Amino acid sequence: MANFETVEVSTDLLIIGGGMSACGAAVEAAYWAKKHGLKVTLVDKAAMDRSGAVAMGLSAINLYIGQAAGDNTVEDYVRYVRQDLMGITREDLVYSIARHVDSTVHLFEKWGLPIWKDENGKYVHEGRWQIMINGESYKIIVAEAAKNALNALGPDNIYERVFIVEPLMDGDRCVGAVGFSVRENKFYVFKAKAVLVGMGGAVHVFRPRSTGEGLGRSWYPPFNTGSSAYFTLKAGAEMTCQEVRFIPVRFKDAYGPVGAWFLLFKSVATNALGEDYMKTHPDVLEQYAPYGLTKPIPANLRNHLGLIDERAGKGPIYMRTEEAIQRLAQEMPDEKQRKKKLKELEAEAWEDFLDMTISQALLWAATNTFPEEKPSEIAACEPYFIGSHSGASGAWVSGPEDIAPAEYQWGYTNMSTVKGLFCAGDASGASSHKFSSGSFTEGRIAAKSAIRFIVENNEEPKVDAAQIEELKARILKPLDTFEQYKGMTTDPDVNPNYIRPKQFMFRLQKIMDEYAGGVSKSFTTNKYLLERGLELLAMLKEDSEKLAAESLHELMRCWENVHRMWQAEAHIRSVLFREETRWPGYYIRADFPNLDEENWKCFVNCRWDRNTGQWEVFKRPVISIID
Repeated sequence: MANFETVEVSTDLLIIGGGMSACGAAVEAAYWAKKHGLKVTLVDKAAMDRSGAVAMGLSAINLYIGQAAGDNTVEDYVRYVRQDLMGITREDLVYSIARHVDSTVHLFEKWGLPIWKDENGKYVHEGRWQIMINGESYKIIVAEAAKNALNALGPDNIYERVFIVEPLMDGDRCVGAVGFSVRENKFYVFKAKAVLVGMGGAVHVFRPRSTGEGLGRSWYPPFNTGSSAYFTLKAGAEMTCQEVRFIPVRFKDAYGPVGAWFLLFKSVATNALGEDYMKTHPDVLEQYAPYGLTKPIPANLRNHLGLIDERAGKGPIYMRTEEAIQRLAQEMPDEKQRKKKLKELEAEAWEDFLDMTISQALLWAATNTFPEEKPSEIAACEPYFIGSHSGASGAWVSGPEDIAPAEYQWGYTNMSTVKGLFCAGDASGASSHKFSSGSFTEGRIAAKSAIRFIVENNEEPKVDAAQIEELKARILKPLDTFEQYKGMTTDPDVNPNYIRPKQFMFRLQKIMDEYAGGVSKSFTTNKYLLERGLELLAMLKEDSEKLAAESLHELMRCWENVHRMWQAEAHIRSVLFREETRWPGYYIRADFPNLDEENWKCFVNCRWDRNTGQWEVFKRPVISIID
């Protein structure tokens, strides 16, 4: 076995991840831990300053209720999320986040985040729920607050560049995690009384649109690799909405955001003939009543209408940037003011990308694109797993005591079905549209609940030394495999005894793209394709035992791909189980192409049994708490 030092760390609460939900957890946990003399430890595979989905920056905060000003109510937001997810949402969890999110945004502003304000001092709204920010340093500001909170508890509470692979279990209780440094030969064992998972969603499970020279480019950050799903599945937690992937429509090739154009600039998207596809398919929207007949139209149906036109030969789809900019400029009363307004709009258009997707600004520049003069292509991306946006995949967690129905409440808020294992952000399912502020807020909620769990169940973690050694050997095995067989061929990438992580990832992406309804299949699948996909995944899982790593970086890549593979299997099994098409635009079951409210207005949940290694997939009821 590779020579790695074993480092043991004992703590009370272990927070895994460094993104928005983990930072929220750190801030809140530190506050309550100090009152009870507890230790909080955060471990992140990256560096917190630029970790998670907000790492590159944002130009807007997408969840702000505005309760104090009377702009909206929490109930309004619950209805909005329910509508966008075609009726499938945990209203108790959405309500829990929404009622606290404004205070989170106010904290961001207090810490130094620049939020746009109008002449009356009110936040400038991009849309009903969105407020504009200068967010290129958004994550750095939030991470600084989280680090300060943890450092105030004492030294050695933050471990960066440590990749967590597996949960540590004591019977049916999660008591820690194991992983390795991606910078030095150290194997880490974290023992804890409670564990909070905030390791993000998953990208590159499906073959991306960007291949060849664009390999690795995606809308969702490529370093989110399904670790939350893997960790919770391997702990034996019940999962939900694993079929509800998210396919955003973004500016083509560089994945630039479209929200500011639709909401702030009031732009329209059309097909190549100039037709507004949102208005030319009323019959399709009627098929998905009541959701297709209620505003706002769900994101997946908006995708679906555009894809219908593309399949009919009316593509490409364009964002009419030039019309939007000219229309807003023409609202000015005289020529001088119109020219000034035009310059302002041009600057805001470029800044939107420079805040959060610099590559889109580079692509515009490289292709001589002037948004005020001509439209730009937009396209549906490849599928992502992101429970904090318009997807919903994640763990099935307990709801808050004061509002959750009995069927959704079994103890501590945001605790999974595994004792001591808490989830937030993309790790928590069926509570979509959290975005950055809501993910931070859910981290706070989960952390406070986890500290309460520790105080009321103050049990020392019991970890079998043999279990740790077995995990260490298995996690480091790819290094041993490469070292053993690397000399058997002249090209280390071509070897009958092992598979490199990039080759493994390509195989996984090919399976998911061709059998689970990826880009090349126009997001369409059926029972027979899904069953064949499971067969091929089983073979891939066998071959995962032959993964080989030449370095620490490749060792991380090996395990990231194993994590993706488990997310992929949970997805295929859930799509296969749900015999309807509820989210066209995200995927279509060609053998069950219609919405079936009578039989399938329910959650599809799944669980992997730690003792038998078997999967089970089943229904859970949808219970509304808001009219």
